[in-house]
Amino acid sequence: MRDNSEMLVDGGNTPQAHAHGGDPPAVLIVEDSENSASMLEIAFLRIPGLSVLLASSAFEALRILRRPGPAVRAIVTDLNMPRMDGFEMIREIREDRALSSTPIIVVSADTDPSTPERVARLGVSAFFPKPYSPAQVTRKLEQILDGTNQ
Repeated sequence: MRDNSEMLVDGGNTPQAHAHGGDPPAVLIVEDSENSASMLEIAFLRIPGLSVLLASSAFEALRILRRPGPAVRAIVTDLNMPRMDGFEMIREIREDRALSSTPIIVVSADTDPSTPERVARLGVSAFFPKPYSPAQVTRKLEQILDGTNQ
């Protein structure tokens, strides 16, 4: 599997003016499955002016989120990943004062019936069980970026 941690993809459309210093909004996809990450990336690049960052692990995601540079406006993450799962990563994000308010969307194949409630208690914006509709996840992301549903 390729290392996606440093990959920045720009939608190629005119960046929209945002309150975050004029930087185009960036979304971070945290997914260890290259196919799932690519499916989300393709869907999200239809959003004008959006930059997409990819991380193949929770550790890489936290490194990207904590480095200097344009702020990540939203995170879309899987839960089942090696070494550090999505639950632990979300807890770390919520405990980090600089990142704690970052909206998080979870997409997961986790079949535990308590998972939606667990992620809701962690303060996620939405939960989509796999298989999911990339179009529905994209609509939710657009609502979050527009500030209409955080």
